[in-house]
Amino acid sequence: MKKVVKFGGSSLASAKQFEKVGDIIRADKSRRYAIPSAPGKRNAKDTKVTDMLYSCYGVAAKGKNFGKQLDEIKARYQEIIDGLGLTLSLADDFSVIQDNFAKKAGRDYAASRGEYLNGKIMAAYLGYEFVDAADVIRFDEDGNFLSDETDVLLREKLGNLECAVIPGFYGAKPDGGIATFSRGGSDITGSLVAKAVQADMYENWTDVSGFLIADPRIVKNPKSIETITYRELRELSYMGATVLHDEAIFPVRKAGIPINIRNTNAPEDKGTLIVEGTCRQPKYTITGIAGTDGFASVTIEKALMNSEVGFCRKVLEVFEENDISIEHMPSGIDTMTIFVHKDEFEEKEQKVLAGIHKVVDPDHIELESDLALIAIVGRGMRATRGTAGRIFSALAHANINVKMIDQGSSELNIIVGVRHDDFKNAIKALYDIFVETQL
Repeated sequence: MKKVVKFGGSSLASAKQFEKVGDIIRADKSRRYAIPSAPGKRNAKDTKVTDMLYSCYGVAAKGKNFGKQLDEIKARYQEIIDGLGLTLSLADDFSVIQDNFAKKAGRDYAASRGEYLNGKIMAAYLGYEFVDAADVIRFDEDGNFLSDETDVLLREKLGNLECAVIPGFYGAKPDGGIATFSRGGSDITGSLVAKAVQADMYENWTDVSGFLIADPRIVKNPKSIETITYRELRELSYMGATVLHDEAIFPVRKAGIPINIRNTNAPEDKGTLIVEGTCRQPKYTITGIAGTDGFASVTIEKALMNSEVGFCRKVLEVFEENDISIEHMPSGIDTMTIFVHKDEFEEKEQKVLAGIHKVVDPDHIELESDLALIAIVGRGMRATRGTAGRIFSALAHANINVKMIDQGSSELNIIVGVRHDDFKNAIKALYDIFVETQL
């Protein structure tokens, strides 16, 4: 069996956390390929090493002396090295970093050094081979990721290595310059490695025991999700549920490799298993609830709208011409409502309204702002009658007015729109009826 394990910044923030990681990896011999992030915060008031590197490089880019900032970064790593009792020296690596900062090698290079240096420490601590991600992760000259070329390089390099550490987050362009994924990109690196080595499992270790059914900032001690499909995960992630980088899903999904989200601080917890499909029946009707606010709606009314060919297309073209993305579009016989991001729409609202009047001559247009959208997601909803009725019942009992309801044809999710002021209470009410009372 072959596992790829990725550890987030909070899991590697200190020597104590490193020791936990070491225990986890050594407890299972199949954990052969490890992807580390840069050290995260040791406490709430601490600074992530990636942010320290950005700050240090910002001083260097202005041509000022950045020695003090670089020394603080050196101290963070030395603290980990000393705490682990290693004889490793990063002096040569920091000398190269200092030279490249002075030469203004770029923000991507600066940020990547957090993972690079942590990879060096992890490889020394575990006794694994260190593989620089710049040698196996490829971007083109414009910074676009090259998946096929990367897959070939990873297969060739890792095929001959029993165990290896590959730093997350970055790779290299054709000229050798460093390019990075977006924040959280170490998840992507782990996924690419898992695909390349044809792993049986991709374990993503973080500071939570998998996905939770609802946001713990809204619902007190929500229960965890044992198994979730990729499709359910995409629906929840789209609505703001973030534990895993979105782009990390696709490489392993294509290869049929399951992902296990685990907690470094509670390794005994099974976490959440993310799979392509499963016969396992979910514990509850729903898999998860997620939502986000900051939406506005544009409702267009016109008599006999349904008989006017091309009406919807003309309206949507107005939004397209103004570079505004559309989130949802529920409609009736004589009305259509378009949900958009409020901050994206506000700047261009008058141009949009004028454009709509010009192309379809509506009877009336109504705007509403400060709306929130909530997604109720679950494969179990297909086989359960009355799910929409329960949603309405829960919200009605909580005195919440539903502004919109939209169900996908797959019956995998139902989305409701509510006012911003009702957002948190709506999620609490939905969690209560589907999980606490299990009606």
